[in-house]
Amino acid sequence: MQSEKNISTRVDYSLAFIIFLLFIASSIAIYSAQTSEQYSANFLLKQIVFYVVGIGIILGVITLDSDQLKKISWYSYGFGCILLIFLIIAPESIAKPINGAKSWFQIPFMGSFQPSEVMKVFLILSLANVISNHHLKTMIKTTQTDLILMIKLGLVTALPLALIMQQPDLGTSLVFLAILVGMIFISGISWRILLPIFSTGIALTGTVLYFVIWYPDILEKYLGVDQYQFERIYSWIDPYNYQSNSGYHLTQSLLAIGSGQTDGKGGVGSREVYLPEGQTDFIFSIIGEEFGFIGSSIVISLFFLLIYHITKIGMETKNNFYTYVCVGVISMITFHVFQNIGMTIGVLPITGIPLPFISYGGSSLMGNMMAMGLIFSIRYHYKKYMFSTDT
Repeated sequence: MQSEKNISTRVDYSLAFIIFLLFIASSIAIYSAQTSEQYSANFLLKQIVFYVVGIGIILGVITLDSDQLKKISWYSYGFGCILLIFLIIAPESIAKPINGAKSWFQIPFMGSFQPSEVMKVFLILSLANVISNHHLKTMIKTTQTDLILMIKLGLVTALPLALIMQQPDLGTSLVFLAILVGMIFISGISWRILLPIFSTGIALTGTVLYFVIWYPDILEKYLGVDQYQFERIYSWIDPYNYQSNSGYHLTQSLLAIGSGQTDGKGGVGSREVYLPEGQTDFIFSIIGEEFGFIGSSIVISLFFLLIYHITKIGMETKNNFYTYVCVGVISMITFHVFQNIGMTIGVLPITGIPLPFISYGGSSLMGNMMAMGLIFSIRYHYKKYMFSTDT
């Protein structure tokens, strides 16, 4: 019996080691960022505390098996939605808007807390629960049953997505959509349904982008969109033309990464390019400047190892619920990594999404560590039997 196994043999040490390496990379990058930043706060010390708290979260989540996770999925989903609703109606004394977005609670003696970060994990659990229960109750799959599942997944995602858009927080909203898309692909819904839906979505996105670039007056006239709302896209396409305002971060980021060249400027404390908020959303630019292409490649490789490891776990387990959870976590982390790194090198628009496990920030790290707790739980509670498919 699995319960008779020594606890130490059920811990995923490979995953723990990858997270440890990400912690080292985060500590070095944040320390480098704060050596020449406009703040006097010790971000590194706070990040270490966040990691310690994150380890506590992992130890708590790891004790929950699949049945327990299913039972709490809707409670956690409801709790997360309540937090998002309260965030909207909360007075500014406890939920002060930052950069035009009301996304954080201000907690005395603890700092800020962003509920949307943990809501990502709650959404993953809920969607995994919906898919697994749907397949348990649906023996014969038809176009109608696939449509029903598609509607279920859409409705579950729609509520927190709508609440986050009210903040407004476009970047986090895109993460929720990435989680939804990833889990739809693994849900078994027929391509006869998915292909026209996603083709239409891509066509609409391309059409809107076309009008934003070439005919913004039409969008302003008929949809009431203000010109200044297009500046983020314009500054992404031609950042140097907007260098004095909306394109400043991108041009500084490109300058920092480019100046790092192959092996960087010599390590910690050798930065020369000023980059506001470098410890958070633009931490990859710090890494690129100080450690160059080699250091940046090492960090990217760590994320590939993490994603590969979670993919391997999802393929090994025979518990479908666990597999869906793995896909949700992979979708979340992969989108974060591609979007964050992409925006720092000008490949994607700036959305304010942090780099998982590396960027400074308690809420983001807590959400990611909670997700890792789910992965640790999968390895902790299942056992591979030789010549058997049972778990």
